[in-house]
Amino acid sequence: MKASQLWISVPFWDGDQLPRSPREERSGYATAPVSESGGLHPLVPVCHIRNMKDARRDILACIGNTSLLPLRNVVPKNGARIVLKIESENPTGSMKDRMALAMVEAAERDGRLKPGGSVVEYTGGSTGVSLALVCAVKKYPLHIVTSDAFAREKLDQMEILGAKLQIIQSESGGMTGKLTRDMVEAARIITEKTGGYWTDQLKNTDQLTAYHEMAEEIWAQTDGKVDGFVQSVGTAASLRGISEGLRRRNNKVRIVAVEPTESAVLSGGPSGSHKIDGIGAGFVVPLWRDDIANGIERVSTSEANAMALRIAREEGLFAGSSTGANVIAALRLAEQLGPDATVVTVMCDTGMKYLKTYGGLIRS
Repeated sequence: MKASQLWISVPFWDGDQLPRSPREERSGYATAPVSESGGLHPLVPVCHIRNMKDARRDILACIGNTSLLPLRNVVPKNGARIVLKIESENPTGSMKDRMALAMVEAAERDGRLKPGGSVVEYTGGSTGVSLALVCAVKKYPLHIVTSDAFAREKLDQMEILGAKLQIIQSESGGMTGKLTRDMVEAARIITEKTGGYWTDQLKNTDQLTAYHEMAEEIWAQTDGKVDGFVQSVGTAASLRGISEGLRRRNNKVRIVAVEPTESAVLSGGPSGSHKIDGIGAGFVVPLWRDDIANGIERVSTSEANAMALRIAREEGLFAGSSTGANVIAALRLAEQLGPDATVVTVMCDTGMKYLKTYGGLIRS
């Protein structure tokens, strides 16, 4: 992929011969490259783009097929090119839209979630917002267990989309292993009482399918030129699923996991409190596998926040702190791999979910 090339989603033409993912087949849209002159790739039928009969069936069909953009200013001095998968383009502004849809649709197919049933989940916020979107469209009542430790904007967004929230009070205002376990137990109790379908994201392997598809998008967008992949670890599903997908294409891709310095349990450190939303559960999560990553990078909350603000100001990419952590680790890997390599990482979500947090940081 040329550094100047962008990718967008367009209605696909029945007569083309381009490979498509299951998500593209369902939505009727495919990723397509923008040429250096600014026009669409010659294989894309321009006449179909303005045809209203090709409008997507609902907001869920807008999930996935996100852009891949190179960092141009926040770069290593003599290292690899770094490109970000811009997951803020998903409907709720988060990559978790992919896994929420995958978990719900898998449960619909095998009967775990029946018409008229309800859904239950514990979440730091982004998964809950994504599930709230999916459940709103599919008309399932949603019960969410969350905490005051997470961004208020996410909790409000879940309620706006119709979710019923149970908020667990944190001990320190930060994420800890005990808080995660308390939330899990509360979700279990709600499931017993309601008879709902518990997506149980820490253990649910249905979400891996969504991340295998994301890996295929990355592979196509880079023309197969992926030397390293970096992703922070929450449930470990995105790191595991994308890594599995990329290694099916090239088993030499170097994979780096990212965790909070304050709670670096994957690399043998003690559990502790941190404020990087969506990652660092405080214990080794069930979906983690020791053979997933070639290395594990530690990034502190303050480092992650500082980098998130830096890429906003220098790249125009307004993202959450987990993205800041990803970029720091990607810069470290880029320096190791050298200038001829390409490192892919993820802009996990939009910074609009953390306005109060960032507002406090810039005012202080």
